[in-house]
Amino acid sequence: MKVLVTGGAGFIGSHLCERLLAEGNEVICLDNFFTGRKANVEHLLDDHRFELVRHDVTEPILLEVDQIYNLACPASPVHYQYNPVKTVKTNVMGAINMLGLAKRVKARFLQASTSEVYGDPIVHPQTEDYWGNVNPIGIRSCYDEGKRCAETLFFDYHRQHDLRIKVARIF
Repeated sequence: MKVLVTGGAGFIGSHLCERLLAEGNEVICLDNFFTGRKANVEHLLDDHRFELVRHDVTEPILLEVDQIYNLACPASPVHYQYNPVKTVKTNVMGAINMLGLAKRVKARFLQASTSEVYGDPIVHPQTEDYWGNVNPIGIRSCYDEGKRCAETLFFDYHRQHDLRIKVARIF
């Protein structure tokens, strides 16, 4: 399999790249290095099945892949609040660009989401049928609403184009 990992030089992304390589896959690691670090994947550069591409998901890219893991987005409030407009663009435009790629090549697609889509929950722990308590204009909304919109896009692509998707709310 040829697998694309966006945000692949981040903490989770770099470990995912390692795992995918260990399973025998070819891996393209896509990262703009806003929060990801080349040092996280440097040890993989000698593997002929690994390719590191400096690229921002807010811009389209043409690749041929079988699977996509979209982990691209700053996850820490310090990072995503640094440039909130860029955070929303990464979540929304990044999702649109990668979903378009997945549609074109018929790739399976996993979106890394977050419990932040629930907002400031009234219910603990949250179940999948809990819709949340959100604030669309708060200081954290660039991240929360961006992830919510990305999830909407994923499910609409699934319904409209029969795209094979998974959404993982990592928390």
